[in-house]
Amino acid sequence: MARVGSGPGDVLSRRALNRATLERQLLLRRAKLSALDAIEHLVGMQAQSPLAPYVGLWTRLEGFRPDELIRLMNDREVVRIALMRNTVHLVTARDCLMLRPLTQVIFDRDLRVNNSFAPRLRDVDIDALTAAGRALVEERPRTNPELGALLQKQWPDCDAASLAFAIRSQVPLVQVPPRGIWGKGGQVTCTSAEAWLGRSLDADPSPDEMVMRYLAAFGPATVKDVQQWCGLTRLRDVVERLRPRLATFRDEAGNELFDLPDAPWPDPDTPASVRFLPEYDNLFVSHADRSRVISETDLKTLRATERLVRGSVLVDGFFRCLWQIRRQRGVATLHIEAYGPLSDHDRHAVAEEGANLLAFAASRAKAREIQFTVRE
Repeated sequence: MARVGSGPGDVLSRRALNRATLERQLLLRRAKLSALDAIEHLVGMQAQSPLAPYVGLWTRLEGFRPDELIRLMNDREVVRIALMRNTVHLVTARDCLMLRPLTQVIFDRDLRVNNSFAPRLRDVDIDALTAAGRALVEERPRTNPELGALLQKQWPDCDAASLAFAIRSQVPLVQVPPRGIWGKGGQVTCTSAEAWLGRSLDADPSPDEMVMRYLAAFGPATVKDVQQWCGLTRLRDVVERLRPRLATFRDEAGNELFDLPDAPWPDPDTPASVRFLPEYDNLFVSHADRSRVISETDLKTLRATERLVRGSVLVDGFFRCLWQIRRQRGVATLHIEAYGPLSDHDRHAVAEEGANLLAFAASRAKAREIQFTVRE
């Protein structure tokens, strides 16, 4: 793949950024990777919706089947844990141990400023509470209500929900199966990452490695983009330290972009097939400027209608539709809401890939249907 530019004066178009990002995100074509290698490359996958990573891997990988991810979760090779932006991610065991200490500052900050819980915890000895909570979840995995109720026996003047919240912020809690298992599900039940993986968190994790890994999966990007992805601030010093190892560019607005010198760069005119992305997919939340994948008009509409949590459809690499599967009386219906008219060619391509999604996600349905609507 040809390099688009190599110096700070090079200006990258929106379409060039789009194709580069799709390539890094394994969305320009389905990749011949294992699920474990894909999750590692992507530096985790957003997973507060338990089954979203299955769709995210299906849309990115050749021949992916749910059993592959189920095995990784049961074998503790991947875990579900709150990390970047204090949201639940599916990550490899190695990344769990590396990223959790790097993102701890986010949880410390939330413990201080959270409007719902912080005021109720002001008179609590957080160190003593943390030790008690860790002992309880390492005794056996526990739900938040169970954990809070047990802690309240020692701290009766504080409500159970606040006590459980404090443990989530101070102890790296892994959500254990069957939570997140395709076809099963279950309550959020947690133990510590150390107890689940039998290893300690990294004592000296590298923010430099984290930034380089981000660029490999999401670049090229600004410093603000990196911070948006991970939830950390003041990363300018890290990027400046890395500058001699990075290529630099400008976007059409003049913002400085950083990238790995040997990162793949597809031609901006490379065709991009229709892709169905799950709710909360990191493609849509990991840049401060999201115009490389969605127009500002559509983004404002999604925010105003609180629909950012829905699944999305890429047509020619850019957001064009929302999707949702609804089940009733054995019939699985894929509802597709297009944001603006689709050409006959694009509508056919969306319907064809939608049928593939239904075959994957609703294989046991007695019947499968697709319904289109257009948002004017």
